[in-house]
Amino acid sequence: QVQLVESGGGLVQPGGSLRLSCAASGFTLDYYVIGWFRQAPGKEREGVSCVIMSDASTYYADSVKGRFTISRDNAKNTVYLQMNSLNPEDTAVYYCATRFGSKCSFDYVRYDYWGQGTQVTVSS
Repeated sequence: QVQLVESGGGLVQPGGSLRLSCAASGFTLDYYVIGWFRQAPGKEREGVSCVIMSDASTYYADSVKGRFTISRDNAKNTVYLQMNSLNPEDTAVYYCATRFGSKCSFDYVRYDYWGQGTQVTVSS
């Protein structure tokens, strides 16, 4: 059974950092793509970052470039999203998702499996 479980969300002050984890089970990530998405209240789900597990190629939305870093640990079947210099606009539920193949996409409809999400709140 394919399962993705996010963790690491929470409340952080502006300028702070969080590291999200996405642990996969039921399949091996080696031939998949992992995307991180977020959805704020009243807004559409947007792609934040993506990693191709086979070659570690990474991609970022302009809104997070230079602040967020996606990384992978194939041995642990886990992907991380390090988020630095957080601001209130980053407040959202963050989801990881996966799709088979080697092409990143920020179009959420292209992903087949999703985690349950983890809340990130940036506030003073």
